[in-house]
Amino acid sequence: MPDTLLSRAMNDTLDQPLLLLPDRVAELLSELGSPPRLAAHLRAVHDVAHQLIDWVERHSPTVVFDREAVLFGAATHDVGKTVHLDELSGPGSAHEEAGQALLIGHGISPELARFAATHASWRDARVGLEDLLVSLADKIWKNRRVPDLEDLVVARLAETTGRAAWEEFLALDGILTRIGDTADERLAFQASFPIHG
Repeated sequence: MPDTLLSRAMNDTLDQPLLLLPDRVAELLSELGSPPRLAAHLRAVHDVAHQLIDWVERHSPTVVFDREAVLFGAATHDVGKTVHLDELSGPGSAHEEAGQALLIGHGISPELARFAATHASWRDARVGLEDLLVSLADKIWKNRRVPDLEDLVVARLAETTGRAAWEEFLALDGILTRIGDTADERLAFQASFPIHG
């Protein structure tokens, strides 16, 4: 039964379909015996990350970033919760370093594994735009607005495009509002899967 629930979390077609996780991630989650709710969460954040980067590419074509890294990071950012199950339903940050180590232990490059650790440390000046986009997707999937995080994204976009920060803010606010408007469907999808298989 748990394998069926995990498979459903990764593959179910919905009224508002979510993009499927990359095959490499789906295989890893199956191998790790991921809780179905975690797989559903990763799928929702991955889908939102897709929407965000599609918007960045349309809105700011001069912005250079690694699209595939953002998508992989969004799809794996909470993988450490396969080890720290209590953090699926409560607060905690032990999953961050554990997730990075877990990914590296499964042959994922440190460059891609870093998102498991950086998705919650977006205030660190060393994080790049890719890290900020993963962090933003992890917030806005449930319509949580974090002004400090959004300001960092706006500043990075304005630096590259040469547009005024207020222009970048208005544009970003528009896409985040549109994505946030469909949060209830994603939250319902995630909640329809159990924490424990």
